[in-house]
Amino acid sequence: MTEQTVPGGAERLAGTLDAALQRLELARPFAKPRFQGQVLDVVGRLAAAPDGVERLYVFAPRMDVAGLFQGSDYDRPDALLPQLVAGSLDGPSAAAAALETASLLRMLAIAKGEVTHPGVHADGARRFLRQVLALNMHRLFGVADEAARARPREAATRALFRFLAEEIGLSDALEALVAEIWRILAQRPIQTGPAREMIVQTAMTLAEKGAEIEGRIGADRLVSALFGPTTASLDDPGLEEYRERLWGMEASARLSEARGLARAMHDTGLVSDYHAAFMGWAMEAGESDLAPEALGLGPTGLGSWRRERVLIESLIRVAVTPATPQAALGLAGLLERGLLHQAPIAPALWRQLATVPTPSVAERLAAAFGWGATPAAHLLAGVLQVLGQPLGVGQGANPTCQSARAIAMWALNDPDRLLHHVAQATRHDAVRMQFEGTEIDSTALPAGLALRAPLDADPVSVLLVPHLDRVYAEMGRLCVGRSGDPHQWINPEFHGWWVGRACHVAVHVPTGALADLEGFLVRFFLSYHPACNGGEPVIHPQPAGVAVTDSSGRFIGWHAIAVLRVAEDREGAMRVYFYNPNNDSGQDWGGEVVVSTEGMGERPGEASLPFDAFASRLYLFHDDPLRPVPVAAPDAGRIGAVAERVRRSWAAGRADLDAGALAAAES
Repeated sequence: MTEQTVPGGAERLAGTLDAALQRLELARPFAKPRFQGQVLDVVGRLAAAPDGVERLYVFAPRMDVAGLFQGSDYDRPDALLPQLVAGSLDGPSAAAAALETASLLRMLAIAKGEVTHPGVHADGARRFLRQVLALNMHRLFGVADEAARARPREAATRALFRFLAEEIGLSDALEALVAEIWRILAQRPIQTGPAREMIVQTAMTLAEKGAEIEGRIGADRLVSALFGPTTASLDDPGLEEYRERLWGMEASARLSEARGLARAMHDTGLVSDYHAAFMGWAMEAGESDLAPEALGLGPTGLGSWRRERVLIESLIRVAVTPATPQAALGLAGLLERGLLHQAPIAPALWRQLATVPTPSVAERLAAAFGWGATPAAHLLAGVLQVLGQPLGVGQGANPTCQSARAIAMWALNDPDRLLHHVAQATRHDAVRMQFEGTEIDSTALPAGLALRAPLDADPVSVLLVPHLDRVYAEMGRLCVGRSGDPHQWINPEFHGWWVGRACHVAVHVPTGALADLEGFLVRFFLSYHPACNGGEPVIHPQPAGVAVTDSSGRFIGWHAIAVLRVAEDREGAMRVYFYNPNNDSGQDWGGEVVVSTEGMGERPGEASLPFDAFASRLYLFHDDPLRPVPVAAPDAGRIGAVAERVRRSWAAGRADLDAGALAAAES
């Protein structure tokens, strides 16, 4: 008779877990790994017992405090990825499955407000669990297949997901999940893989439980955008059958198909495999005139098409494939931005078409994206997406916000420089840049923050980030010994001439104390607020740094962003619109500082905050030292209110140096 079938087995195991946790709690930090294994052994057995998950949940806060996650990736719950959960639960390691189970139950406790954890707030934990449920909906319904039955912990895993669904609420979770997918897609990310996976699971859930779930409309639009965006693909016939149908259509029907594909793409930000198949068919069949319709081009895009038709057709043939369908949206954005009217861009794209990646580059791209297309095609598709969706570049689960920001800013403001670096790295697996006349070669440098190439980012980032990260770190080393924040020298050299040479920092770098905070805020208002600077707009995007805080306003860390523009929203409030390389820009930074991504005048990919709220999280910005004399000074009471928000949030506990004390410290 097994432990699971013995009456009272779960109760007895709960007592065993209590004792194991006591030993873990009392252990010194260096000895905790010895006792973690004992706890995980009991967690795994209790999770498999009847009502075991419910009993485990009671222990979730205690397991965290005791140090169960210490020394593992789970010690940073803010960095966990929903798409990796199933692999841990189904993998060969019982200890890894038990640790994942404990992590999910801890996340549930955070989501319900029963515990707090630095870096993760309740909304973020709830969003994480909804994504986990969406990716594992098949575990909640239907009968397990042969592969599932062969997994030794399948019953325990299904019990865990049922418990999470009951606590989160399945209908609410699905409805919220659909809203969450739409919110993410509104930002037009380049990496749509996670959203696509969630839509697939949503489609499976609707197929089984659709009659029990209200509010299907938003979900149906997402599902159809991927699997049946047009009349001829509505029944999801498969790509070969779809191509056969295209051959047999009247010209008017094919035109209708092209326009339907364009509507679905621009409505959702998703590109169906059928869309890529249509584009490939049009090139093969000599019907390339349908391409502008399928891309949904407006006047600017059509002008670009007429100007560089041969180049664009070549790009479509190589880069827009069922393995790289999102390249169609990137190409449409590139054309609508009018980039092909800039003299260097077309020749640079021809160069990229002809460039063969080095073996090391090809291996890195294949490791990240597989062999559904060649490494060169994946990279070209990524180039089109980055140029067409500059604000869709995300850093992935990597501490490389500066490199992601540089790629996005070059794509937005200096695209021929980006294409130059891409060509360098494709041909030589190296990037060379200048710092104050000194050449920096990435191949001669040690790794920076990115110890390895990111595998969860876009192809351009996979190619460039390892090199850019090394170059950025080397620029920092070359600034050692200088007084002040090194960003004042690094950012203009790293990003471009258009970065303001004056750099203002709210923190005294050697001590971490606040450095004349009120003066810092006044300078920001004078530089960027239209009422103070005579209405002068932001001409070029400017790098800046924010102090990221959690939903309670507690400091998490420094983060690189770019200020894009300052303008009034529809309600007349002045807002700062900025680029955040984080994969999702919508965040709650506490103290009513909630970053908006749509509905407040944002363009796709932008984040925004009211001016004062943004200033309360800003710690570094650039401006032009030769800026005209300000027309008005900000109200002292307003500056004081913003400064108080700073001191109550990320600066809590920091020493406060006024201008005199700062001058003394510098001397």
